[in-house]
Amino acid sequence: MIKLKLAISAVTVVAAAGVVAVAGSAAPARSSAPGTIVQVAASNPQFSTLVSLVKKAGLAGALSKGSLTVFAPTNDAFAYLKAHDPAAYKAATTNASVLKKVLTYHVVGKKIPASAAIAAAKAGGKVTTLEGEQIALALVGGKIKLNGSAATVVKADVPASNGVIHVINRVLVPPSLAMK
Repeated sequence: MIKLKLAISAVTVVAAAGVVAVAGSAAPARSSAPGTIVQVAASNPQFSTLVSLVKKAGLAGALSKGSLTVFAPTNDAFAYLKAHDPAAYKAATTNASVLKKVLTYHVVGKKIPASAAIAAAKAGGKVTTLEGEQIALALVGGKIKLNGSAATVVKADVPASNGVIHVINRVLVPPSLAMK
């Protein structure tokens, strides 16, 4: 009887070791770490216009490196610009230099989580974009507004391996390009 119990115990230990070995040698577990800002945006259909314009401007590589914050306009934001400022929309989507200025105006060269953006907004702060001009931050009704009421952050802190995305409902046009 003791031999049978020892044999069963040995089989149990060998089986358990086999399960651990199989689990350990299985295909690598899917990483929960997000991709780059460009990869995260490309995986979300609401950013298809933004992603296609980033690729058109040749900025995908640059937006995949460093530590960045992107105020990312949705497809609806681009549709709003097209409907309400067709000249700005046309210039931004057909002129390569204007497109680069508009897109880089949505990017800050460091990671700014929502908590820091809210603190800056409460103080009436500004952030300097990669384009070189500043975006004014304000807190209105508990929401972060950019450049007065031009755009609202509708979803903050979308993580990426090289920074953070804050989803916005309007396309920002640099003040130097604003159509009068």
